[in-house]
Amino acid sequence: MSKTFVLIDSHALIYRAYHAFPNLTAPDGTLVNAVYGFSRSVLVAIRDLKPTYIAATFDSKGKTKRAEAYTEYKAHRMAMPDDLIPQIALVKDVVSALNIPQFSQDGIEADDLLGTITQQVEQQHPDVRSIIVTGDKDIFQLVSEKTHAWLPGRGRGSLDTEYDEDEVLKKMGVPVSQIIDLKALMGDSSDNIPGVKGVGPKTARQLLERYHSLAGIYKRVDELLAGDAPSADEVLVGSVFKKIAQDREMAFLSQKLATIDRAVPIDFALEPCAVSEYNKEAASTLFEKFNFKSLHGLLPKDTFELSIQKALF
Repeated sequence: MSKTFVLIDSHALIYRAYHAFPNLTAPDGTLVNAVYGFSRSVLVAIRDLKPTYIAATFDSKGKTKRAEAYTEYKAHRMAMPDDLIPQIALVKDVVSALNIPQFSQDGIEADDLLGTITQQVEQQHPDVRSIIVTGDKDIFQLVSEKTHAWLPGRGRGSLDTEYDEDEVLKKMGVPVSQIIDLKALMGDSSDNIPGVKGVGPKTARQLLERYHSLAGIYKRVDELLAGDAPSADEVLVGSVFKKIAQDREMAFLSQKLATIDRAVPIDFALEPCAVSEYNKEAASTLFEKFNFKSLHGLLPKDTFELSIQKALF
């Protein structure tokens, strides 16, 4: 029987919920829209994915290695909205009430924690599949036979979607193996990863289809610079050739920035993440405080119910 490890990409879900849900407030006037959306996504994931193990990752303070490598990394990202900041602590209260282990580490982005944890699980627990519950397509680079991504729907009528390698290809137009290089070429405005100036998604996909990787593209560029006329090439012609040739350094820097680290030092073991008893009364009281009436029915009844669901999975 296969086992399922659900990993929650907390900050990605929090931001997704903050922008997706209206200004829900608790009876005392506290804004709780992000808390509501996050809680709903996690409870639906527990209901539908029936985890054997579960954990949540959080971003933390401290300068990251990407910011050290490129000072403009995420420089254009707006500061966290003032009315979202206090909701982070409330989200952690929900996670604690559900008895879900939490992982964060100073100077380490949650993506790198997710990458490292799933890598360890893939290597050490072949009978376990990991599912990352997230709102961030950057996680697609981690998708494999043993690791999937699960993105909640964005609103009424929008379906939750589990992404395996085939679904990533359909969504992104390139296989998982090319996700990092796609971002290296076209950049990412949300993280301020520059990419190659003037190269968009369509051109980036054409280049990767023809040359398979960033290294393959620049191998061809070097051949052309060594004497083969650019006009003789199918894709690297005209302005595209000039853009790619001129922005070599930025392309490889962008590749480095886009790559999730799967070997950060972290104290992790799978067994402590096993689904266990939680204080349903405390969770219910918390939801009552926030006026989350519609979520009470999503709370698992007890550990036995989860175990029965796992047996049927």
